[in-house]
Amino acid sequence: MEKIVIIPTYNEKENIANIIKAIFSLQQGYHLLIIDDGSPDGTADIVKDLMEVYDGQLFLEERSGKQGLGTAYIHGFKWSISRGYNFIFEMDADFSHRPIDLERLYTACRYEGADVAVGSRYVEGGRIDNWPWDRMFYSKGGALYTQLITWMPIKDPTAGFVCYKREVLQNINFKQIKFVGYAFQIEMKFAAWKLKFKIKEVPIVFTDRKDGASKMSKGIIKEGVLGVLKIQFRSVFKDYRRRVRNPSEVAVPNQFKV
Repeated sequence: MEKIVIIPTYNEKENIANIIKAIFSLQQGYHLLIIDDGSPDGTADIVKDLMEVYDGQLFLEERSGKQGLGTAYIHGFKWSISRGYNFIFEMDADFSHRPIDLERLYTACRYEGADVAVGSRYVEGGRIDNWPWDRMFYSKGGALYTQLITWMPIKDPTAGFVCYKREVLQNINFKQIKFVGYAFQIEMKFAAWKLKFKIKEVPIVFTDRKDGASKMSKGIIKEGVLGVLKIQFRSVFKDYRRRVRNPSEVAVPNQFKV
């Protein structure tokens, strides 16, 4: 088992079947884990129907209610590590991240020496399609602000299209990752950077969702602004590294053990 894509969902019935089919149509050996936070629109039921079609490749974890993007991904990281996947991806359900770009992130980690590959909108060759000017302003401004506060040499620190090598996630102490929303993506990259893993930005085309409702809100933006300050301040007092006797040891909840 080499590659798995984690997609958290909440009310994504318009997109979920199509994104699943698009990823498997690549025929590049990806497995797919959907983590649904009790979507009332029936997203999980659509996934369950498709699990019969993609038996052994498509998996579903259901959680009760909205618990936050960060906790969904950490749940997925632990699930994937416990099953031996070597390359673990984050991806949105709404086609803002193009499935065809998965292989470019994988190549960066598998063959080009990266420990973390970030699908970046703000490096040469990357771009955003169909965003209004205010979203562009907040996003670019937030990226620059994050760089200035954290000194992290990443031009798109809030990007949610990422490939992690297994070793990176094994070494991050998830208990030290405190944010569950917008700032989660920043803190994960910050942790990997602090632990001296090699991060490479891969240019992608980011397209605004066509179907379903955006999850962006003023609260998310506020978390990002204040979160960056907290991440930098707390980094003086915390260590993101997991402390284990055996480097290959990974503590996982009982429900993930096989």
